[in-house]
Amino acid sequence: MITFAPPLTAIRIARLDRNLAVCSTEVLERKKILKNSCLTWNNQLTKMDQNTKIPLENVVLDEKPETKKEDHYAIDWEDDDDSTKWSDKTTKEKIFGTVFVIVKIILAVACLYLFICSISMLGDGFQILAGKTAGEVFSNDSFLSNPLTGLIIGILVTALVQSSSTSTSIVITMVASGILPVHIAIPIIMGSNIGTSVTNTIVAMTQSLDKNDFRRAFAGATVLDVFNLLTVLVFFPLERVSGYLEVTTGAIIESFNIQGGSDTPDLLKVLTDPVVLGIVRINDSVISLTAQDIPLEAGSSMIDLWCEQTTAILNRTTLVNVSMPLITEQENTATVITPINQSISETVLVGIRLCKSPDDFLFANTGLSDLEAGIIILVTSLIILTSCLILMVKLLNSMMHGTVSRLIKKVINIDFKYPFGWVAGYIAILVGAGLTFVVQSSSVFTSTLTPLVGMGMISLERMYPLTLGANIGTTTTGIFAALASDPDRLEYSLQIALVHLFFNLSGIALWYPVPFLRRIPLKGAKALGNTTAEYRWFAVLYILFVFFLIPLLLLALSFADFWAMMSFVILVLAILFFVTVTNLLQTHRPNWLPAVLRSWKFLPEWMRSLRPYDNFFTKYLLCQCCCKPPVDSDSELSSTASSIDGFHNEAFDADLEMVLTKL
Repeated sequence: MITFAPPLTAIRIARLDRNLAVCSTEVLERKKILKNSCLTWNNQLTKMDQNTKIPLENVVLDEKPETKKEDHYAIDWEDDDDSTKWSDKTTKEKIFGTVFVIVKIILAVACLYLFICSISMLGDGFQILAGKTAGEVFSNDSFLSNPLTGLIIGILVTALVQSSSTSTSIVITMVASGILPVHIAIPIIMGSNIGTSVTNTIVAMTQSLDKNDFRRAFAGATVLDVFNLLTVLVFFPLERVSGYLEVTTGAIIESFNIQGGSDTPDLLKVLTDPVVLGIVRINDSVISLTAQDIPLEAGSSMIDLWCEQTTAILNRTTLVNVSMPLITEQENTATVITPINQSISETVLVGIRLCKSPDDFLFANTGLSDLEAGIIILVTSLIILTSCLILMVKLLNSMMHGTVSRLIKKVINIDFKYPFGWVAGYIAILVGAGLTFVVQSSSVFTSTLTPLVGMGMISLERMYPLTLGANIGTTTTGIFAALASDPDRLEYSLQIALVHLFFNLSGIALWYPVPFLRRIPLKGAKALGNTTAEYRWFAVLYILFVFFLIPLLLLALSFADFWAMMSFVILVLAILFFVTVTNLLQTHRPNWLPAVLRSWKFLPEWMRSLRPYDNFFTKYLLCQCCCKPPVDSDSELSSTASSIDGFHNEAFDADLEMVLTKL
């Protein structure tokens, strides 16, 4: 640890003896140009003129040697086990110990079950609140024809209904009905891929009480965000230019004689339905009918009103414009449009028994509006989710220690020996795809893994391929939904379902096999994890801005003017590109940059650091005792010293530059 005393008028260079070899990590990070010079600093200083005097600050160094920088994302394989060995325990201790372990396992499984049920209820609550709005958004095909707007709609709708399976199923239904052509539906499918990861990001926030757990959990949750954003950034413009996905899937559809089928059985709902359906039942047809611009009955609700229905044939007469030949004395092919009455027969569902509360389910015809019922279900599900997750983590932490902990960590994070080390990642992708296919929900699968990453049971490097597999597994829902559609439109609905699959496969082929490219999403997730560990309010702003505010802003700009939206997008992308390239050059090739760009010191602090916002958001956004991270004594600097992004101590910076000049 380094502390800085008040500056002295002069100090001899000789006083900075060989102890200066213990250069602190903070100084190395603040001054990237010292990276290569620090190791030889001592010898060069001792060769300088002993009578030379320069103004320096009195640097007081601790005598403890420099330690290697801690990797917060590394798995702790040497887990301490202070418990008594099994052979040293008495019979009574063995019996009680076994009983306690069994009870803990039962409680952990029960918490996991309620945790999964609460995720389903969370999605139901969002659908009740925003289901009709989502359907109305889909029904307006005038602005869906703009591909960028379609991408934004996909993000918003999926984030609102908390389910990519729901949003993609709506899109597939609209394609099967002929409302949307395939090329317009493709950007919506891409947007749904981004919106689906909001659930596990919310789950990660439940571990914000512990700094390091929150760091790992948030990184594990957002690695899928970074991957999806990068994939869209590459393949969205590629699709607009070349039609790669539409052409590829169209060729596959033409090559095979595909027959219709039925929906895949949802194994997860078999387990959760007894609890979830006893609380609320969602009328999914409301979203689909609204999206297809079909008028709804007065007083229709997102919650089921009828528990028993029967089919009936409805005969109605409507005016239809018919083209009829115009009869004249001269021979011609002129026609005239004439309205005529046409009888239409439709098969409709008629309710015969209203649902009752609590006999059928808790929220059946309670008199509450969709807004009131949705808020109650949403808040209740969040409370259950948070409570079960905290209890489950504590139970697992109490059991996962010693030999058991090391064994589980080695099995989950297994790596094969050279030259087959690369195989483990692809096996993890297959496992993630298979388990997601079984539970029929990528949100449930990734949300279950997120707390395990926070506990340090699963490494971020292993979480990455597991979530990629979940991205593949969730596409099977759309494929089976397409197979169950009308045979006359089967090829189109199946094509858009295959677009979803090939989009995810293309992203994996780009961002996973090559080690250099594989590290980009991981580094992005680690950067987000480190930021949220330091400023915990950042997690809330991240969810609000990425999934809601920025898409809403772009959507508003698209309503105002298409070129206004495109100008804003191009400006943001240009700034992000400049900042990314400059940061890379500052780290690896600072000499290539002009002096002013070798650091961001020329910018005001509010533009290069989150510190000016910390006090405000800590005080007003979240509870200060929960949001403020604990002080890390191992890396604490004196208040007079500057931080990496603060650079308050200008005198010390000037003296360091003077010494380097003489070197």
